[in-house]
Amino acid sequence: MSIAENIARVRAEIARAAEEAGRDPREIVLVGASKMNDAQACREAIAAGIDALGENRVQEMTVKLEQHAYDGAPLHFIGHLQRNKVRQVVGRVALIQSVGSQPLLEEIEKTAAARELIQDILLEVNIGGEEAKSGFAPEEMRSAGEAALRCPHIRVRGLMTIPPADADREANLGYFREVRALYVDMNEKLFHNELEYLSMGMSGDYADAIREGATMVRVGTAIFGARHYL
Repeated sequence: MSIAENIARVRAEIARAAEEAGRDPREIVLVGASKMNDAQACREAIAAGIDALGENRVQEMTVKLEQHAYDGAPLHFIGHLQRNKVRQVVGRVALIQSVGSQPLLEEIEKTAAARELIQDILLEVNIGGEEAKSGFAPEEMRSAGEAALRCPHIRVRGLMTIPPADADREANLGYFREVRALYVDMNEKLFHNELEYLSMGMSGDYADAIREGATMVRVGTAIFGARHYL
């Protein structure tokens, strides 16, 4: 199937999941996770109406920016972001989804201030408590939100999470519910109900994530096909 056909199929599944949850499918943002896919694939996704594209790797993103791969759609950074790569990302993407530590938050603020801009971000929740994964622990989220609010060049737009890869479906649903509850609590108590993005769910579980409250999903292989790693 073509990228356009895959996007249409994913959109139909998003609509089914949203309607089952009594929600409007139009409130779900579909991010095409374009890692390991070339500029032409990105252009095809944009032509087919993808809401945004998301990249995991700074070097790959930089190359494709030079090729104008993302023209016509917002670009998100969705992978682990190292502090020494922040300068290559701030101001070049519409949204950094993976802000999961205080030092990273501070580096983004410093860079955005130097460039006299405001960078939109999501705070990443390490909901499974995985040592090898970045993200704030659930109990750290309030202090993380407070720290972000003290950064005048950062605007928090919501939360993001990736459940453990080895979690079964029932565990995944539980993780999604926990992050949804965190989102609602922080939105009410810290952000004056101005948050709008709850980014959770990928190719294998985006429908479940939507049923549990996601407003943004990051879909790669279901749109672009299997990745071919070098």
